[in-house]
Amino acid sequence: MNRVIRIGTRDSELALWQAKKVEGELQKLGYKTKLVPVKSTGDLVLDKPLYEMGITGIFTKTLDVAMINKEIDIAVHSMKDVPTMLPQGIVQAAVLKRANSVDILLHKGNTDFLDPEKGATIATGSLRRKAQWLHKFPKHTIVDLRGNVNTRMQKLQDNDWNAAVFASAGLDRIAKKPKNFINLDWMIPAPAQGAMLVVAMADDNFVLDALHHLNDYETEMTTHIERQFLRTLEGGCTAPIGAHAMYNEHDDTIQFIGALFSLDGKEKFEVSKVVPIQEWKKLGFFAAKELLEGGANKLMEELRQQLKK
Repeated sequence: MNRVIRIGTRDSELALWQAKKVEGELQKLGYKTKLVPVKSTGDLVLDKPLYEMGITGIFTKTLDVAMINKEIDIAVHSMKDVPTMLPQGIVQAAVLKRANSVDILLHKGNTDFLDPEKGATIATGSLRRKAQWLHKFPKHTIVDLRGNVNTRMQKLQDNDWNAAVFASAGLDRIAKKPKNFINLDWMIPAPAQGAMLVVAMADDNFVLDALHHLNDYETEMTTHIERQFLRTLEGGCTAPIGAHAMYNEHDDTIQFIGALFSLDGKEKFEVSKVVPIQEWKKLGFFAAKELLEGGANKLMEELRQQLKK
């Protein structure tokens, strides 16, 4: 137990909260720890939408490199930001118990703009949120919103936008959720939204053993399904793909919903399943294949071409 586990994290308030959560859990188990904050490319470049930067794992690459260079031992991420294929030598070591996975809409007190016939300006940096919003509100305008949680909340106040979309979990964690918000229960979340992932080097048995105690099996299972769905569709972190899996303990089943949208929200391919718990390992794969064989393969090809430009 003499070894100090160096915890790599982005240096935003939310990322530090997540890293400190992992640190606290490890310290309860008797491990010594040290936080090592670093800035990622995604945090430094705020004047371009994420999809235009053409980098998969833009928020995770810096920490991956630091870990491979042995500057840190583990890295803590919002799991939805992590590519479905990890770099060689790095493994998923723990998935913590999931928080709220829902998206929420922050507004300024007046919600008249939610009339589908009215015009409005909604801010989000996510293609998934943009596509789903336009699917429901085709007359609205979407503007790009980048930066950490605090920066984005301030931008909403500083501009004449009607509202902005956020992940509930992030605002809950840093206790910044304002009174003016609406739960977007109709919006399918990003795969693994609300979950925290800890990665480590595959050959570091000391760290892997420590993190094993932090793993929540139910969250590991449901996020596996969602990320398998994403990977089978071959969508990067930026594609307009939503997925959510939920375990129902009353009848021992998994409920799953997944969807793929066109960038303008006009096209939508959706699949929903309820399967026995025993079928969870390939659920995401089969759900994605069903979509692709039902015509979504053509839309995926169009998206690849559009996102290359």
